[in-house]
Amino acid sequence: MPADAAAKGMKLERYASGGAMLLRRVASGKIVTASSHLLFRATVLATLALVFLFTFHYPSLLSRSFSLSGDGGGAGPAGGPGMTHRSLLMSSSASAAYGGAAWEKEVRRSAKPRRDGGITVLVTGAAGFVGTHCSLALRARGDGVLGLDNFNSYYDPELKRARQRLLADRGVLVLDADINDGLLLEKLFDLVPFTHVLHLAAQAGVRYAMEAPQTYVASNVAGLVSVFEVAAKHADPQPAIVWASSSSVYGLNTDAPFSEEHRTDRPASLYAATKKAGEAIAHTYNHIYGLSITGLRFFTVYGPWGRPDMAYFYFTKSIITGEPITLFRTADGADARRDFTYIEDVVKGCLGALDTSGKSTGSKSGKKSGPAPLRVYNLGNTSPVPVTRMVAILEKLLGKKANKRIVTMPSNGDVPFTHANVSHAAHDFGYRPTTSLEAGLRHFVDWFVDYYKLKLDIPKITKASGADKPSSSSKKKKKAAAMAASS
Repeated sequence: MPADAAAKGMKLERYASGGAMLLRRVASGKIVTASSHLLFRATVLATLALVFLFTFHYPSLLSRSFSLSGDGGGAGPAGGPGMTHRSLLMSSSASAAYGGAAWEKEVRRSAKPRRDGGITVLVTGAAGFVGTHCSLALRARGDGVLGLDNFNSYYDPELKRARQRLLADRGVLVLDADINDGLLLEKLFDLVPFTHVLHLAAQAGVRYAMEAPQTYVASNVAGLVSVFEVAAKHADPQPAIVWASSSSVYGLNTDAPFSEEHRTDRPASLYAATKKAGEAIAHTYNHIYGLSITGLRFFTVYGPWGRPDMAYFYFTKSIITGEPITLFRTADGADARRDFTYIEDVVKGCLGALDTSGKSTGSKSGKKSGPAPLRVYNLGNTSPVPVTRMVAILEKLLGKKANKRIVTMPSNGDVPFTHANVSHAAHDFGYRPTTSLEAGLRHFVDWFVDYYKLKLDIPKITKASGADKPSSSSKKKKKAAAMAASS
């Protein structure tokens, strides 16, 4: 053996350090080449690992915010998206950044119920449209609420910050963090014995899924699993979970009104597919870990503090600024119809689902005492309205005619109509929508004019909820890009 080593110009040397023996092979004339190959392979592996992490865990998010000054950065069809990348560190370092006695005290304060028998709810996506309204309603009735939101730039982050300030004025803390940060979620469950999770965080939008599909997988699939994992394996006791599915799961279904018994195996968009996947994942965690899980299929929610990427929102902006709006018709010439559902009605449905969710039956040990509730409900208005009718109402409220462009509906994920059957929600927790589209849009337009400080001759109406009007502090901090119509 020594002769063979000598013939190859190799030398084996032993070194002792702290009682441990290290064996080093010295290859004459080849060590530089070997080291170069090793460094190259390590670099390739490290690069692939970073690409994988970035693509699947923290994908880029497009900005779809707009300003009323007509700068071309419109949401949806009204304008093109602007590319911005969210820093990896903003989410990955949240668990390390949050901590300390003062922070823990603030988390516990926000999550503490103010009434006897009150529940303690972790609301994900709390600075979002539905999340803000639900958090306000829970706080108003005396429940404990802690919010979490990553404030991504899919649409104007300043609108989300304004909602965050509104919630802070009402005593609700919203943490800037990501649902994929499992360590932070574990830390929160260590601090607070949440009785419920209202999981509303998601990547929204049907058409945007064609541009950035990985964002939907990262948020709507991986993010949902992240929440379920912590609730199932770390929380003690396990909370009940109510989460946002979507009416989009009905996809190409033509039976109407849409019932929870109808097939949902033909999604028309990737967004719908991720929500359908979420319902299957919910079944798995309920079956294996005993989590009580309720999915809510929302139907075209609208109202004050809404999302700028929704048609009613950017139609309002376009009518005011004189920009054209695009209306879709089916191949046979029929108007697209939507089951527009006012936000206050949806909030009542969300709270009803929380209050009747039942208890989870599992434990950190992995054992469950029996089957836990697994439910899914439609939350809609039960009255589909042509989108052209919605535009006509906006024209009347704004005192201006829209510059309409009629096109045939493309095959990009949109469906010709939606129509909710809400009989199960009505039976199980008394869900009964009461707001007409005319009344709901009047509330929205009133808020829109107030928020963007516009001078339009629109009669004021009675507010529908505490979220309809910005707080005094948020009014002082409107985004600079908003239209200075008062000048």
